[in-house]
Amino acid sequence: MKDHGADLLLRAAAVHTLVPGQAPQRALAVRGDRIIALSPDPDGLDALATDRTTVVDLGQATVLPAFDDTHTHLIFAGHSAHDVPVHQARTIAEFLDLIKQRAAVTPEGQWIRTTTNWQELNLAERRMPTTAELDRATDRHPVLVKRGGHNDVVNGYALRLAGIDESTPVPPGGVIERDAQGRLTGRLIDNAMGLVERLVPAQQRDLRIDGLRLASAQYAATGIGTVRDCMVTPADYDLLAAARAVGALNTRVRALISALGLSEPAQVEELLDGMEQWRYQADPWLRVWGVKFGLDGGLEAGATEQPYACDHAFSGTLLWEPDALAGAVEAVVRRGWKVGTHAYGDRAVRVLLDVYERVLARNPGLPPHSLVMEHAGLAGPEQQARAVALGIPVTVQQPLLHDTAEVERGYWGPERVAALFPARGWLDQGALITGGSDFPVGQFGAMRSIWGMTTRQTVVGVQGPEHAISYAEALALHTTNAARLLGEEHLRGMLTPGRLADLTVWPRNPATCPPDALSALNPTGTLLGGRWVHRPV
Repeated sequence: MKDHGADLLLRAAAVHTLVPGQAPQRALAVRGDRIIALSPDPDGLDALATDRTTVVDLGQATVLPAFDDTHTHLIFAGHSAHDVPVHQARTIAEFLDLIKQRAAVTPEGQWIRTTTNWQELNLAERRMPTTAELDRATDRHPVLVKRGGHNDVVNGYALRLAGIDESTPVPPGGVIERDAQGRLTGRLIDNAMGLVERLVPAQQRDLRIDGLRLASAQYAATGIGTVRDCMVTPADYDLLAAARAVGALNTRVRALISALGLSEPAQVEELLDGMEQWRYQADPWLRVWGVKFGLDGGLEAGATEQPYACDHAFSGTLLWEPDALAGAVEAVVRRGWKVGTHAYGDRAVRVLLDVYERVLARNPGLPPHSLVMEHAGLAGPEQQARAVALGIPVTVQQPLLHDTAEVERGYWGPERVAALFPARGWLDQGALITGGSDFPVGQFGAMRSIWGMTTRQTVVGVQGPEHAISYAEALALHTTNAARLLGEEHLRGMLTPGRLADLTVWPRNPATCPPDALSALNPTGTLLGGRWVHRPV
């Protein structure tokens, strides 16, 4: 028995395997990176204990599978780990003071960057800082303030370096914002961001790897064991591989290589040529899932059928012509990769379903889940039924709605905000739907997302309560459904012998946790492949 024992033996009040119909277990044994046995008796696996077995009695804890965040941006989190933490500010004065403090210890002329996970409505002034204000924080350093993945604000130094003034042409699919007097505010949106970001030097490699270590540990500390990072450049992927090589990844990563900024199928073919080196990677911690496209302008410019509430002449922005996008998507699937496309707004959803339908008709026999719709914002019942009929899975991000509901009410009005991410309808239609955060726009966290999907709570109160789902359904979106989307249901999503030992340890049963406590509930431990990436306490 000594040569066939367990490396790790856990005892707990309840081990929820998520196998349909199976009662909670009380003991779980791990050998190597796999689960080898479970028992309903807390002492039922003691025969597997040897002098080399680590036995952990978790007391009244509840054990669940590790969670997936199926649409997030670990690269952003890692890149921001050493940046100015402006997400801590509650006023513009505090925001500027944090930048001023960093400027005091930064050599003149060097770039200063900020974290990205903040919202202007969390500031007392309820707006973004301006170029003039950033200049007061420092006019001796170029400053790049990022908010999410679609917005930058820069100071005058950065504008001058980029050669941006009132006469600069606006790139297609971008915005160079001006105030009422026509003066530059420093805000750059979508394709205009590259005018400045191309000038920002890459962080030192060791610093970026350490950022990934810190960020992935933060995900693991909330119960997230696998992230599907939906905006990874080839250079970013090389960095992830370097982090993996030195043991700096604390989550598994499934990467979508970014095609954002591309507008022609020929450009996509060039991207695909560079991806060939990763085609046969079999590392269970890190692999390429496919390619990410962006169809519309996102939070500020999602494509809608009806005009915006704040501007009756505006219905959002489409970044691709449908024919060109269809050609680009076909180029990807014909090479054997999968596609995830951002569609935020009912017009974007309609156009994307048109594109996907054409691709499926021209390429019969594609593997399941080859074409995924990211967000599917404002998808109504007819669009949901159409997506299901086409076999299109959907990722939804309740934390995004929670954090941006007030911003979106200003753009779209309350009725459309309440209709965002209709999880109840998707499930009732039979869709494969999974959950994510869209960090840095929404806050990541396993139970934070569960809480949001079961309550529909946001920063401006409950929105669209008819779209709420049950705890068990929300749990599946981050576990069993997520593993199906990634084609890993034989490896993850449930706790059974032969599957990877990816699990989370909770101080109380989340299923019976009051809603007001569930949103902040974090695990005391996260185990991936038999290794603690967040230690039980």
